[in-house]
Amino acid sequence: MLDKPKGQKFTEEAKAIVLEHLSDEHFGVSELANAMYMSRSSLLRKCKKQTQLSASQFIRQIRLEEAMELLQDSDLTVSEVSYRVGFGSTSYFIKCFREHYGHPPGEVGNHSTEEEEGKKLPKIPFYKKYQWLIGIASIVLIAVLVYLLIPSSPTPNEPMKLEVDKSIAVLPFKNESSDSTNQYFVNGLMEASLGNLQKIEDLRVISRTSVEKYRNSDQNIGEIAAELNVNYIVEGSGQKVGDQVMLNIQLIDAITDTRIWGEQYTQEVVDIFAVQNEVAKKIADAIKAKVTPSELEQIDKKPTDNLAAYDYYLKAQEPFNRETIDGLLEAIPLFEKAIEEDPQFALVYADLAIAYYYLDLYKKEKQYTETINNYADKALLYDSKLTESLIAKALYYMHIGDYRLAVPHLEKALEYNPNASGVVNILSSIYSNALPNTGKYLEYALKGIQLDVADNNITQSYTYLHLSNALVQSGFTDEALFYIDKSLEINPDNPYAPYLKAYIRYAKNQDIKQTLNTLKRELRKDTTRLDILQEVAKLHYFQREFDSAYHYYKPFSDIRKSQGLGIYPQEDIKIGYTYEKMGHQEEADSLITAYAEYCENDQSIYQPASMAVLYAYEGKYPEAIEQYEEFSTKNHFMYWMILFMTMDPVLDSLKSYPGYDAVIQKIEDRFWENHDRLKETLEEKGLL
Repeated sequence: MLDKPKGQKFTEEAKAIVLEHLSDEHFGVSELANAMYMSRSSLLRKCKKQTQLSASQFIRQIRLEEAMELLQDSDLTVSEVSYRVGFGSTSYFIKCFREHYGHPPGEVGNHSTEEEEGKKLPKIPFYKKYQWLIGIASIVLIAVLVYLLIPSSPTPNEPMKLEVDKSIAVLPFKNESSDSTNQYFVNGLMEASLGNLQKIEDLRVISRTSVEKYRNSDQNIGEIAAELNVNYIVEGSGQKVGDQVMLNIQLIDAITDTRIWGEQYTQEVVDIFAVQNEVAKKIADAIKAKVTPSELEQIDKKPTDNLAAYDYYLKAQEPFNRETIDGLLEAIPLFEKAIEEDPQFALVYADLAIAYYYLDLYKKEKQYTETINNYADKALLYDSKLTESLIAKALYYMHIGDYRLAVPHLEKALEYNPNASGVVNILSSIYSNALPNTGKYLEYALKGIQLDVADNNITQSYTYLHLSNALVQSGFTDEALFYIDKSLEINPDNPYAPYLKAYIRYAKNQDIKQTLNTLKRELRKDTTRLDILQEVAKLHYFQREFDSAYHYYKPFSDIRKSQGLGIYPQEDIKIGYTYEKMGHQEEADSLITAYAEYCENDQSIYQPASMAVLYAYEGKYPEAIEQYEEFSTKNHFMYWMILFMTMDPVLDSLKSYPGYDAVIQKIEDRFWENHDRLKETLEEKGLL
């Protein structure tokens, strides 16, 4: 019997291994190399030689081929297939499938891209307000520097490359009606045009909040396009006289400052939806953007057949987007009137759910839980593919703290609206805090900065701070330094940027004294900063300077206790160990007990690492090593784990125990494998 050619044998063996791990989204190049007993570089060379593909492309091709078979031979939904073949994101699976086969997976057989209710879902209006919360969330995350940063990354000191070829901004339309009260109607025309364009994945469409500042601007097209980092600008004006609507709209190539398409429309109000849909198609055609059949279906969909209901909906948008409690309370009755006119108006049900979500947002005792859920369910009932419907349901799950159920709805929202910047930013926030995953945190932070160009210096400074934090958590220290410097350049008074920059610099030079001095300077600016107070204490703690650590931990602990604050529970073992060293055993025991309760209730990926520290403190060394072994299997944990984890004095007695060095090396290797794989993925998606 003849042996198979070496190339064929290699590809068959590699394919068999990939198929064995098909559903594991984290099985990538490094894992395949290990399984084939090859170095990563050897695998890359051999794969390129035998298949003319990179190793990651080879793995993805196998996944896509298996996906095609499942779609043809099973009744699984597209989303179910995507997870079966190892894609963590259904939207990315659809994109890859379309690029490989020339059509989306939903066109194979009778498969739908929908899932049963409660799995995933689509758009977003009211999210400038939530972006502020995202900034705060990133600040909290930075403040909760449980572990901290890393050695320097081998990446270049330059910003990410942004894809601008088919990038577009729709400027606020001008109201040419003699009656200024018609402004709401003209704004509605702009919103509809923007919303339709956002449904086209081949375009990058800047968010509404980013363009709002140009409503009364005297800047020219070139200046606006440069600020928004886009190649195309849509300008429009309209007026409503009785039942007649007149609309002028044009598409401008910002690079050459030339009009490449424009049209005037005079229509009956009843035909306004047809005009809005036609505008989106003609703009896409002028830019030569690919529009899929499913995207056309979404663009052609009418929100309602009842013009009175639509008018109430449009009137509600200005107060709704005002981002204040008073604005929401003004919008809600208008939404309710729209529902009276059309009881099946899905978009209005969704906006009502969103409005009540924000009314409850800051309240300790929630009042509108069932109201939010009921409106979200009605929105999904009448249009399960509507972006706002899916957002509404996701916000309900966030309202009750069930983020794992919120995520699939948000991911589905991006399938129907790839340019939904608010959805992207919420996902980034979720993966930074509620469901920690540094890889997804960074991916969504990078997507968000492409879609949402901040409308003022303060917001933009926090946007760059947020991105810098996401970058450094995944080991991209040079890029993180670039964006934290931009954050400070735009707003030197940003109180959190110097804090983060101190740790990014530590990641590069590992000078703990310099970091400590920088943080002490920041603390002197504002002695009420509990986040910095405990960080200064921690850096003394890491250097075994327990008297100095106690000097800062004591006021931090006293304030936390007197004000009933539940912040930084993960730090209790450090504070307790410091108290113990200073002879305050009773307080120490109380803090260690609190830390043990924290570990027991922690459901994040960091739980094993936290338990390992507790076991080390208790002298249970085999159990501590076992917990670190478990942690070494986790993916996408924070960069700061690598450095400061081993500096903890509690671990001093564990370091001589057999297996300690090996498991710590495993954790470091795991981090860098994730880093390399993430870098490759982000580069393939054009995000890095």
